Parts: sequence; structure tokens; C-alpha cells
Amino acid sequence: MELIAKGIDITIGKKEIVKNISILVKKQQFVGLIGPNGCGKSTLLKAIYKSLVPQKGMVFLDDVDVLKSSEKKISQRLGVVGQFNEMSFDLSVQQMVMLGRTPHKRMLESDKQEDYVIVEEALKTTNLLDYKQRGFLSLSGGEKQRVILARTIAQQPKIMVLDEPTNHLDIRYQLEILSCVKNLNIGVLAALHDLEMAAHYCDYLYAIKDGEIYAHGTPEEVLTPTTVEALYQIKCQTYTNPVTNGLGFAYGI
Repeated sequence: MELIAKGIDITIGKKEIVKNISILVKKQQFVGLIGPNGCGKSTLLKAIYKSLVPQKGMVFLDDVDVLKSSEKKISQRLGVVGQFNEMSFDLSVQQMVMLGRTPHKRMLESDKQEDYVIVEEALKTTNLLDYKQRGFLSLSGGEKQRVILARTIAQQPKIMVLDEPTNHLDIRYQLEILSCVKNLNIGVLAALHDLEMAAHYCDYLYAIKDGEIYAHGTPEEVLTPTTVEALYQIKCQTYTNPVTNGLGFAYGI
């Protein structure tokens, strides 16, 4: 399945936040959105997963028109992992992950054996089997985010959107989440702040500045000192990381 967004325009109040952006996520491709705070990354993603309606533009999952289709139909194809918001009530980890099966059920339909098998596999994929009877609210921030990822995996989406899911998490949990998503072998669209992680995990990047696409291409094509300096208004040098053999970055003001 491919995700196609064409000519997305979003104005909030009197301010243009997203200006005529088009992107493509191919089957099994990990695509990253980078750019400074306030450039429009999260706003664009919200339009893609129907959290807000753009003034102009179209979003398709293959031939399915996202903006004109039901939430249930889209949720069977598109999963979202965002920045976690606290809950005021508690569920077990297993119950939280089971919520991912909701788009595949009729109203008030009970959980089936197939649902339990899928949830168990999602817990295994995210290394949460030992946590399934734990209360969700008792978990750390990184553990909670893994549960949200497991819930999204249980949806069995063909495309996954990551709306800055690793913000405020320590390095270990960032690596766990991005490595897990990479290994799912589905299409992924992720807003990322860490450029080294973007270089390591992404197959393709869109750099956004002032609501417009400033550059796009492979990480090697996009993450040049010139582009990084233009995006973030800093000095930048790139180098080969001796541990990963990937791109590394040195910054200055």
C-alpha cells in the first residue's frame, strides 16, 4: 500500500501552516519529516490521519480517499503513534493493546481468539509479554510509548504514522521504538527531530521549512551541511560515525 498526499494547504487562524505540500510513502518505505519546531510537520501529519481537515489537498491510501472515508475504514489501513497523553483511568497493558483491534470489529462485538493471538504477537514484537497484566498507569514514559506502539501494531495497518513519538524519551527507548517500527516492513511516515536517527532509519526524507518542502531525497542527499544550516539556523559539519558507519553531525551556533 502507498500513502499519497497531494497539494496539502492548512491555515489556522490567519496563518498558513502548511503550503502546498505533496509527499509519497511507498510500500515498506520508511519516510521521515524533518525541520525545526513550528515548521508544520505535526500539522501536516494531523491532516494525513484525519485529526484536522486541510483547506486544500487530497490524501490517498492506494485508491482509498482518506478525507472522504470513514474512521473505521481508514483505521483498518492506517495506524498512528503520537506523543502520549496521560489517561485518567487505568487499563492493563493487554487491555490497552486489545483496543487496537477495535477497527476490525462490529459495534459491541466481543474479543475473539484471533484478536488475542494478534495482541499476543504485538506484545511479543514490542517486548511487552512480561508486562501484559501490569496497569498501564504504573509504567514509565518509555514503557507506555511501547504499549501505544503495540496497540497500533495490533491494528495491523499497512501504513504507520509516527507523530514525534520519541520526544522526551531517553536514547534506549528511542532506539527500541524506531528499530521495532523499521522491522515491521510496512510503510512508515515519521516526524523526527534527531538527525542521526533520521539518517539511520529513514529511506527517504522531506525537509520542511516555513510550511513548505525545502528539500527531499535520500538521507545522504538531504542531510548536507548547507541544508541543515538553512533549516535550523546553525553551523553544521557532517562526518562518518565510526560506530554505525552512518552520518554524524557536529553543530555550532
